[in-house]
Amino acid sequence: MGQLVAKLAVPLQHCSDNVVNILAGRRKRKRSLDSSNASNESQSSETQSPKKKRLLTTTQYIYQALFKEQKNSDIAVMALGKVWNLHKVYLCQSPYFYSMFNGSWKESCQDFVHIKILDERITLEALDAVFGSMYSDEIEIDPKAVISVLATATLFHLEGIIDKCAEVMIETINAETAISYYEAACLYGSVNVKKAAMVFLETNLLCIYHKDEQLLRQISVELMTKLVASPDLYVMQTEFSLYTLLRTWMYLRLHPLYDAENTADIAPAAGAGDGSRSAVGSNNNNGNNESQCLSDLVKDYFAHRSERRSFLATPEGQQFVPPFQALRTQYLTNHHTDLKIVLNDNIIPKDWLHSHVLSHWHSILKVDHLPEEGPQNLDADVFYKNCMRCGRILLEPGYQKWRWTGFNFGLDLVLVADSRLLSIRRHHRNEHERLLSLQTKRQFMIRTSVTSINSQRQPTFTQKTEISSLSLEKNQEVTIMLMDTLLVHPLLISVNLLVVPPASQHFKQHVYGNEDKIIAATVPISEIGANCNPADDAQRSGTPTNSNVTGERLLLAADDTAVCVVPPSPPNVPSILLTPPTHRAASTTSTVSTASSVGSAVSVSSSASDFV
Repeated sequence: MGQLVAKLAVPLQHCSDNVVNILAGRRKRKRSLDSSNASNESQSSETQSPKKKRLLTTTQYIYQALFKEQKNSDIAVMALGKVWNLHKVYLCQSPYFYSMFNGSWKESCQDFVHIKILDERITLEALDAVFGSMYSDEIEIDPKAVISVLATATLFHLEGIIDKCAEVMIETINAETAISYYEAACLYGSVNVKKAAMVFLETNLLCIYHKDEQLLRQISVELMTKLVASPDLYVMQTEFSLYTLLRTWMYLRLHPLYDAENTADIAPAAGAGDGSRSAVGSNNNNGNNESQCLSDLVKDYFAHRSERRSFLATPEGQQFVPPFQALRTQYLTNHHTDLKIVLNDNIIPKDWLHSHVLSHWHSILKVDHLPEEGPQNLDADVFYKNCMRCGRILLEPGYQKWRWTGFNFGLDLVLVADSRLLSIRRHHRNEHERLLSLQTKRQFMIRTSVTSINSQRQPTFTQKTEISSLSLEKNQEVTIMLMDTLLVHPLLISVNLLVVPPASQHFKQHVYGNEDKIIAATVPISEIGANCNPADDAQRSGTPTNSNVTGERLLLAADDTAVCVVPPSPPNVPSILLTPPTHRAASTTSTVSTASSVGSAVSVSSSASDFV
């Protein structure tokens, strides 16, 4: 019996499995039928639903019928010799026309209006585009004509079009449009465009414009002054690079007809146009390229002037005084080659240079004797007006380090870029110890800016640090910036640096036309300090003056380096003329010579090791 039950269990199990499979198959078929029916219903509803086909829209019809074909016009507007038959209801979108047609003006009851266009930037094409935009919901703005459209929209107070013009201008800023965009933004009050154009010029002035004389000539004196004064200007290499750009820019502004392809005709004309100048060198046309020819012309133009006074003191140079007042001229005397070129050009007044050299010498004397003399926690305005600006381009990532040439008051600073870190190191080698500062710690202030640019050289991302007051020991290195991942090479690096307390620059406020009357301007640089101020000498206990030594005579040595005090002679006793000991004069001369050689050695050392 048990075996029979076991035999029946197996067929029943197979039977139940078959039943389950059959039922499951029916459910699947039912689901598939339901889904197919649902899809058929949805397809049927889609095919039977109404379709929307775009025909001529209302806006397009209005634009075509009322503006292009000028149907049912109730007002005729004439400007620049052309008449548009328009409609008051559409023109009233402009506050200009709204006040005209709804106020007490005589045009409110006339069907003809003549608009006198005084702005030469407004063109017929721009007027047509702006009038047409009042009949449509869009406007086509060509970047080549965007300034004209902006001028027209500003005339009619159409804020929407003004904003769209600003967007187009910001998107299309490049080397050729930045200057015109900036001037238009200043004229029509577009703050965003003005800011964007200024940032572009600050970033690219020394990267692009010094290579293109046509673009460089377009920069006005006012704009150049603002650029030179800007603490955000990317001064590639040192302040002397900016000086050479200003020198070329002045020449191009003075010679608007200069053409690099026709220098043979322009060069003699430059000399003939000014009786105070000799003819510009005629051998400059044999240069290897256009930039070399222009550079030679500029050098000869300023160096071969017959006048002794500086160029800025002449009537034709007065217009260029503001940019040079904004230039950090105190950093043009930090390298012997730079100083030689500046003196040979005779552009900058000599009393400026004399004051800078004297101030530098004073700072050198104090730097190793007054450790607290380093600049610390100055106001931002004071720092930005007096800091040295240096720049560099990093084309690709990787470990790089460099220094900028020139005497830096015994402080050898090396910049190090490694991956995303930017560091500064106080470099101090034992073999150069006599040329560098002896202070264990040196204080200075620094700010760093790093910018990425796109193919149009527009800044895409900028990272800036705050103004930092650092105190570095010998060979100490600190990180000054952790660069953001949004910074992509090539990178433009700008460093604002101040290593000694700033000196007063009030002497740059005036440029005198007759420099011969200025004592400081007639004294050679080698004799600075020979004519001392008695008021200053009275503060030094070791140097008697006529005011506090009665009856004594001060005798100067033949080389004007040593002072000997002669006491008054007793009555009836002949006075004895004393001469200073020769070894004193020799000692002083030796000290000056040593100081001179130190400055020279530092300059040569820095120049030879520009890239570590």
